[in-house]
Amino acid sequence: MNFNFLARSVRGILLDPLKEWGIIRAENKHSLYFIRNLLFPLLTLASVAAFLGSFLFTNTVLKDTYSILIGIKYFTLLFLAIYGTALVLNEVTNFFGLGKEFNNSFKLIVCSVVPFLLCQIVTRVFESFIFINILSFYGLYILWTGIEKLIDPPERKKILLLISASIAFITLLTLTSWILTLAFDKIYFSIFA
Repeated sequence: MNFNFLARSVRGILLDPLKEWGIIRAENKHSLYFIRNLLFPLLTLASVAAFLGSFLFTNTVLKDTYSILIGIKYFTLLFLAIYGTALVLNEVTNFFGLGKEFNNSFKLIVCSVVPFLLCQIVTRVFESFIFINILSFYGLYILWTGIEKLIDPPERKKILLLISASIAFITLLTLTSWILTLAFDKIYFSIFA
């Protein structure tokens, strides 16, 4: 894992997204590089935060295994929602005749969820800070600038891409959360309880 890439990317995406998108486009790294060096570290921190929040504050009656399952569930949930949104965005760009480049779609989604993941790291441990999740909406601006730099569609299609990616992420996050909660609760109560 490249910690320099992680720190530079997070700082660049948050402080100057336009410049960072130019760097991302120039470097032309593969989506697997983004998975290993940007997505997985942030997902791991968010999952550890979910485990700690459940273990320290939420889970007072259930066994510690439940908190571990919460961390695993949260990692799986976020990865599936992000990857699924990238697939949807890839299909939407193809539908609009903007090309079918999964690498770009994946980079767009991963970088635009960075504010969301950082907020989740805090709010999964301390649920009383849930109000800071409003900062996650900065990801929409990051996505907007990324669509402009990586895909360069006409203005009308840019709005449609932004809306479709946002709806896909929210829908996938909600549905996947519901399904995984049912599955992980069934696993816990049938095996560990």
